[in-house]
This record gives sequence, structure tokens and C-alpha cells, in this order.
Amino acid sequence: MYKNKRILCTINARGGSKGIPGKNIRELGGLPLIAWSIREARRSACIDRVIVSSDDEAILAVARAHGAETPFVRPAELARDDTPGVDPVLHAVAAVGGPEAYDYVVLLQPTSPLRTVEDVDGAVKMCLDNGWPCLIGVEDMPASPYYAFTMDEAGLMVPVIKQERFHTRRQDLPRTVKPNGAVYVADCRWLAATRSYLTPETRGYPMPRERSWDIDELLDFEICELILKKNGRI
Repeated sequence: MYKNKRILCTINARGGSKGIPGKNIRELGGLPLIAWSIREARRSACIDRVIVSSDDEAILAVARAHGAETPFVRPAELARDDTPGVDPVLHAVAAVGGPEAYDYVVLLQPTSPLRTVEDVDGAVKMCLDNGWPCLIGVEDMPASPYYAFTMDEAGLMVPVIKQERFHTRRQDLPRTVKPNGAVYVADCRWLAATRSYLTPETRGYPMPRERSWDIDELLDFEICELILKKNGRI
């Protein structure tokens, strides 16, 4: 609990990964991938309850072994490739009592193993201290979209972002960020009403690239393990 607000954390991990079979429970630095998120969530001073939402019994068993609650099995219709990401979150909130039981919900994706408890609690506190309805983790864009062009078959280049004049110095450009998928904080009632994390009210929680890594392919496992070693976490 933080500022007398009841806070639920859900870690959503469906089975059936096509790119890397068993990705969410594949070992990373001596732990199943999902365990890194469970461990940081359980260390949080703000979160009241940590649950895992999954359609996969193997994932649920690993989650329980590492201290998360698994109060339900996610319905198959909420575990398809085309399922909007917010739907399993809303289902999880409803399954454990809804907005009457929890004021805020924190979503941690298991594919972001480098995020720390300091990131989790920092995002929660920033969101609630400012009275914002939603805050999501972001990282700086590695290359500014102000330098991006479309190019047709004839090789004609057109700036993606129209500018009065083309800036050659990065320092002259607006800061651009992108969601990193590491942490999402939202007011439960607000999220149920908007059914989206990305709205004009959404704020960003800046995180360094080193803790923003998202695991999508086997190479990402190797990179994340190197970073964990470098930082003394394994």
C-alpha cells in the first residue's frame, strides 16, 4: 500500500511462445525468466499483492514456486496472439475483486527482467504523488525520428516529421522516448474506462537502456545475462 491506496501487481505470461518455445520459464542467470519479475515485485514496499496471469500450467507452477499467487487460470480467449494487452490486466483485476479491492494495478511483463524494485516503486510513487491516472516506463529513442525519412521507388526522400528546417544537431531536437514495456501503473477504474495505457493523460517514467531491455529473441537472453553479471546481480 502507498498513500492508503491498495495496489495489485499482475505479471502476465501466456504460454505458446512461437519465437522462443517456453520463453517465460526459460532460464536466465540461474532463474526462470518470469522469476526475475516476481522477485522484484515481492520486494516492493508499495505493492500489496503479486499474482501471475497465465493460461499455461507450467508457467503457473513456476510462478508459485517463486512466491507469486496464481488465483486463476487465464481463459484461452484472453491468451491469443491478437488479444489486446490490456484485456488480461482488466481480467486479472476483476478476478481478484475489481476496483473495490484494489485502487491501482501494476503490470510487469516477464520479458523485462532487468527492471529493478527501485524502478517499480519509483514509478508507483511518481504516479500517485502527482495524482496521475497512468504512468508507463519509457526509454530514450536510440535514433531520433526527426532524422527519419520515407523513400519511394525513385529514391525520393521525404521527412517523416515535417520541419521548417532540418536540424543536424541532436541537441536542437525535442526529446523523444518510446515505451519500454518494463512497468505500467494505472488507476483501476481509469483503465477499465479507457481500456488503453496510451492516452493523452499517460505520463512516462524514464528508465535507462540498461534496465529497459525486452527479451524477444535468443540473443536478448545472452545480452541480459551479461548485463546481470556486470551489475553483480548473478
